[in-house]
Amino acid sequence: QVQLVESGGGLVQAGGSLRLSCAASGRTYQINNMAWYRQAPGKEREVVASVASDGTTAYADSVKGRCTISRDNAKNTLYLQMNVLRPEDTAVYYCYARLVVSIEAGIDQWGTGTLVTVSS
Repeated sequence: QVQLVESGGGLVQAGGSLRLSCAASGRTYQINNMAWYRQAPGKEREVVASVASDGTTAYADSVKGRCTISRDNAKNTLYLQMNVLRPEDTAVYYCYARLVVSIEAGIDQWGTGTLVTVSS
C-alpha cells in the first residue's frame, strides 16, 4: 500500500508564506492526478489546487495567483507553495493522489492532513 504524508504546515502571520509537502512511500504505482484539498472548521472539504499527469494545473479562485502546485516525480513528492496567506486560508490541508494499480484499476489515496493556521 502507498502512504501519503503531508508536512510543512504551521502557524504563520497574514501575508506570510508556507510550502507544504506530500511524500509518497511504499509500493510504487503510476500516479495520475494529484491535488491539495483543505477543510476549514465547520466547512466542507474543497479542492485548492490540482496537477494532472501531463502537468496541467488548476486552482481554486480563492487561491489563484497566490499558490503554486508542483510535483517532483523523482522524489515522489507533491508541493504547494502558498504566498500572501490570509486568515481564511486556515484549514487542514490534505494531499490526494490517484494511483494506477493496473490498466483497469486505480485507487484514491489520501494523506492524514497538515494544519495551516494564519493569524491576523
